Formats: sequence, C-alpha cells, structure tokens
Amino acid sequence: MVRRHENSSFGAAYAFPGGVIDPEDSQVRDNCVGVSEQQANMRLGVESGGLDYYVAAIRELFEETGVLLADLHAIDENLQAVRDGLNNRSVNWDDFVTRNELQLHCNKLHYVSHWITPEQRPKRYSTRFFVTELPAGQSALHCGGELTESCWSTARDTLAAGRRGDAELHFPTVKTLESVARHETFEAVMEWAASSVNWGITSMVPALIMRHGKQEIVLPGDKDYPGAKS
Repeated sequence: MVRRHENSSFGAAYAFPGGVIDPEDSQVRDNCVGVSEQQANMRLGVESGGLDYYVAAIRELFEETGVLLADLHAIDENLQAVRDGLNNRSVNWDDFVTRNELQLHCNKLHYVSHWITPEQRPKRYSTRFFVTELPAGQSALHCGGELTESCWSTARDTLAAGRRGDAELHFPTVKTLESVARHETFEAVMEWAASSVNWGITSMVPALIMRHGKQEIVLPGDKDYPGAKS
C-alpha cells in the first residue's frame, strides 16, 4: 500500500500504486510480452488501446515503487536514476524502453476489476485494477514525491486499519481489498486474479444516495440503486 500526498487528488489516502495512461505508453506496445493487442482489448472491453493500460500499469509501478516488470539483465543503466528521471520528466519512458529493447511482462499482470466514479462527482475516473507477483530479487519503496509513505500489509489488516480510522481508504480500494481478503493464501489470491477475466469483469459504477438523512454508496444490484427495479 502507498499513501498519497495530502495535496493530491485523493488526499492522504492509502491506495495501490497506479496512475494515468501517458501518450508515450502507446509508443511501446510492440515491447509487450504475453498479451496481444486483441487480447488486451477483449479483456478490458475496449475497442482499441488495451495494451496501453498494461504498459501504463508497468510504468506507474516502476515510477512509484521501483518495481519493474521487465528483463532487468538487459538494462545497462542506473535504474534509480532512470526512475527519478521519469518522475521529474527528464527521462522519457518510451525512449528508455526502446533503447534497452525491454520486454515488458504484461503477461504478469492480471486484470481483476474496473471502477468508475459516481456520476454525482464533479471529477470522475475510470480505474482498472491489476494484480501481479513481486519479481524475485526486487523490492518496493515509495518515490517520496506524490507518495509520502508505503508499507506491506495484508488485505485484512489494511481493512481493519481503515475501520479504526488509522488509514484513509477510498471505496474502490476497500472493495478491492475485500476481494483479496476472501483468500487464505498467496497462491489462492494469484489463482483468483489469473482467472478473473475468464469469469468476466463487470464495470462497477457506484451511486450516491441519501438514506435516513445520511449519504450512502450503493452498487448495481443493491437496494435503492438509481434506475433499479424495486
């Protein structure tokens, strides 16, 4: 888990590493391994550009934690310097990938969920969640810029910290942690993640309603979800 800077869009909340798709992500689709453009489009339910999500996830993971899903033995550069350059925009991601002929391990990313901000929110996001295994020999540490803290924690412990008020967690993070917490072992989590696309990923669009004078979040299928039949 990483903690966002208090001045960020998500306020000092704990979340998973991630970010947005950058234009240069589309420039290195040919460096993706194990997932074709057609497969990515089908899994994510998009007409085109599916691999951009995978590339962006790999780039953001590297920028924010230093973990790189690629063949590190092919890189003859100081990775910490590259990471710093990506974060301060002095290094271009597509240049880095191309000059090192990196193979981006998109097949290591398992797509598990899609969340879209409620329509009532003035600023909306469409967020895809992926699960991956930490590569052998690598370690994760937050970048120290837009992220102020990081920690390893079980899903159950993080949820408990949220209930106690020790950690601020946004709704999609809570629901994703609940999905992970259902599994007793690491192997079970990875099996669930790898098979999620076979079951189909439903795009979740929460809605905000007033119930008994209090604002609540409801999901499709819940009682009082707007437009649902009573």
